[in-house]
Amino acid sequence: MIDWSRVDDLQAEIGMDGFNEVVELFLDEVEDVVMRLRSSPDPAKYEADLHFLKGGAWNLGFADFGTLCQDGERRAASGRGAEIDIAQVVDSYFSSKASFMAGLAKRESAA
Repeated sequence: MIDWSRVDDLQAEIGMDGFNEVVELFLDEVEDVVMRLRSSPDPAKYEADLHFLKGGAWNLGFADFGTLCQDGERRAASGRGAEIDIAQVVDSYFSSKASFMAGLAKRESAA
């Protein structure tokens, strides 16, 4: 679900202060889009929304969520937006976020 090697690479690239800022920004921006998808999905925006979510997800190591977003983005781009299970995308985000936050807490307590 989480690509911890990507997380480690990002932390090494930008340091812990920078990493914490990126996490905060990612969660803030992504959650806005995810909540909009949940409450008022707009198939006309699926391709752009899922592209945005995919980039952020992969940057922060949310591998499964990013792959799901990529699949949805491709479907939307080919006119198959009705095939996208938005509830699955939303659920994947929250599952990934929970796993990520638990993993970070575990890593901090082990340090």
